Amino acid sequence: MTRLSVNVNKIATLRNARGGDNPNLVQVVKDCEKYGAEGITVHPRNDERHVTMKDVYDIASIVKTDFNIEGYPDKRFLKIINDIVPDQVTLVPDPPEVLTSNIGWRKSDLNVDLKGIIKDIKKLGSKVVIFIDPDIEMIDFAKEIGSDRIELYTGTYAKEYLKNREVSVTDYVNASNYAKEIGIEVNAGHDLDLNNLRYLKKSIPHIYEVSIGHALVCDAIYLGLEKTIKSYLNCLR
Repeated sequence: MTRLSVNVNKIATLRNARGGDNPNLVQVVKDCEKYGAEGITVHPRNDERHVTMKDVYDIASIVKTDFNIEGYPDKRFLKIINDIVPDQVTLVPDPPEVLTSNIGWRKSDLNVDLKGIIKDIKKLGSKVVIFIDPDIEMIDFAKEIGSDRIELYTGTYAKEYLKNREVSVTDYVNASNYAKEIGIEVNAGHDLDLNNLRYLKKSIPHIYEVSIGHALVCDAIYLGLEKTIKSYLNCLR
């Protein structure tokens, strides 16, 4: 069964637009879990344009499902991980100035010691995920450096899905099957929504988890949060 982790960054963005505490992020996390979400994801960026440092610690104190903290593994981020020890840590290659995580790690532009970082995080007890494109070479690399899971960047899938869904999913099926063969679990995320999620799940039944934020929050404007979460869960069942 594929798990749904709700990324609450956009909820924090909405709150930050007016200041104050409306919507209340901690309450939203509680409600997401009550409505069936099996995980909560946050991406604390240096400029705190969505979730803040305080948010991350506040959520850590109340979250009951799997807590996934994603981000670029700089000194600030690694301190958060050491303090909180979340269930899952997703390492993404985007530096602070990038708007969103829209590309996977590539061996050609690695400038951090991912192997050493992953070793240290795993000693704490967290599962570690690296964010990659559907690339066999990078799956081998993930295995080599000790990653427990990969998260496939699905922005390309979502874009191509509108043109030809069979073609759009081919690289993801091949990559996921290969990861399964060598013992690495597969997560997926970016631009997944109620239109394309069901087909991805049907094509790759063994996906461990999807992380969805932007589209889910947009749908909630029309459907309400509870109905939206249940609709996404239905796509995964």
